[in-house]
Amino acid sequence: MSENLKDKNNGRGILYGVSVGPGDPELMTLKACRVIRESQVIALPNESLKDCVAYQIAVQAVPEIREKEILCLPMPMTKDQKVLEQCHREAANRIRERLEEGKNVAFLTLGDATIYSTCLYVYEKVKAAGEKTEIVSGVPSFCAAAARLDTALVSGAEELHILPATYQIEKGMELDGVKVLMKAGKKVAKVKALLTEEGRNVQGVKCCGMPGEKIYRSAEEIDEDAGYYSLFIVS
Repeated sequence: MSENLKDKNNGRGILYGVSVGPGDPELMTLKACRVIRESQVIALPNESLKDCVAYQIAVQAVPEIREKEILCLPMPMTKDQKVLEQCHREAANRIRERLEEGKNVAFLTLGDATIYSTCLYVYEKVKAAGEKTEIVSGVPSFCAAAARLDTALVSGAEELHILPATYQIEKGMELDGVKVLMKAGKKVAKVKALLTEEGRNVQGVKCCGMPGEKIYRSAEEIDEDAGYYSLFIVS
C-alpha cells in the first residue's frame, strides 16, 4: 500500500503523525500499527531511542519497528521559543530529506497527535513546505485515565475542560464542569497545593498503562515528584 501512496505523491514520501496512545501498547490502533509497518522511516521526538517512551510503547505492538530506519529528533523540554523554533525547523528539514528520497515517515507521538503534541510543531512545518501529511489519531491520555479509574469522565450536560498544568491554572479552576490537568511536570507540587487548598474532588493517574503506574484518589495522595506523565481529573 505504501508504494501506491508514493506513486500518487509523485514519488515523494508521506509524513504520518502517528499517535501511539497513553502507554498501554494494547491501546494502539490498528491503523497506527499498519502505518508503522508500512513506513520506511520512524521519527522519534527524542535524541535517544532507548529513552523514547513512544518507541518503547510501539515496539511492543509492532516488533518489526526494530528493522526500520530510526530518525531521532531532539526535542528539549524548554519554553525558550528561539530554541524550540530552531529544533522544530531542523527536525522538519531532516524529515523532508527522507520524503525527498521517496520514503514514508511515521513520526511517533504519545497519546493523540492533536492534543498538546510536540509532533505537531514539526508536522505543521513539513505540511507548510508542501509535503503530503496525515495524522493517525489515537486514544487520549485523559480517556485512558478515566477508564483506569473506572469512572465516567463527564456525563449528561457536564462540560469538559482540558488544561495544561504547566501554565497558570487558577482561572481554569473557575470553569464549570470537569477539568483535566495535563503535563504538570515540575509544577506538580504547586498544582497539589492549589487543589488541596481549594478542597477539590481529585482523581489522577501517574504513568497510565506504563511501568510505575499509580492511582490517586485525592489531592493529598499526589506525589510531589509525580512528574510529566501524571494526569488529574478535577471536579
